[in-house]
Amino acid sequence: MSTKGKVAIVTGASRGIGRAIATLLASNGFAVVVNYVSKPTEAEGVVQEIASTGGRAAAIQADVSKPEEVTRLFDETARVFGGVDVLVNNAGILELKSIAETSEELFERTISINLTGTFNAMKAAGKSLRSGGRIINLSTTIVALALPNYGAYAASKAGVELLTKVMAKELRGRNITVNAVAPGPTATDLFVQGKTPEQIESFRKMPPLERLGEPEDIARVVAFLAGENSGWVNGQIIRANGGIA
Repeated sequence: MSTKGKVAIVTGASRGIGRAIATLLASNGFAVVVNYVSKPTEAEGVVQEIASTGGRAAAIQADVSKPEEVTRLFDETARVFGGVDVLVNNAGILELKSIAETSEELFERTISINLTGTFNAMKAAGKSLRSGGRIINLSTTIVALALPNYGAYAASKAGVELLTKVMAKELRGRNITVNAVAPGPTATDLFVQGKTPEQIESFRKMPPLERLGEPEDIARVVAFLAGENSGWVNGQIIRANGGIA
């Protein structure tokens, strides 16, 4: 799949891993839609960064937990760039609570954004991605580690991994691959929030490589899956975590 003329949607791309993915895909030749929910200034900053290096990008607001907004996201992308070839489902939330302390509202919100949002975007992509397309979901190594206080988050991402495997089979004959990337501890605001310096240091020491991942580490794996050299990788969960699990 040559990236010339190809279009990628990256959900939750205004900061963190999503921002790194959007800028790297743009540098590789994709026209990129920087999706955001509530941070237009940050999203426009990503667009300007891409434009400053000669890339093409547009910021489009949409809440992925709402099907009608996802439909609008895909329609607007097609209007601006002519179609969609790659979907990166990066939008997500994380709040640490034990299962006993997790409110119904927090559980429902986590599932709504992380799992239902991914489902909504995958459904839209299944109807509109062009031949040779790619769907890349973001999961988490927490699914493998099953650490305390990550119950709602891990449950939402376990569902994402299963959807990934199922849809890879459902798109038989379409020449579209569906994979997921499961980062380990990565130095982003989402990871740091709610953790003490001691907890962060403990996570830093967990991988044999003895460091936290950086957003660019994850973006490089996503860029591989989005590119022409990954055509024989399908239905897989790639744990980009420095060897933790």
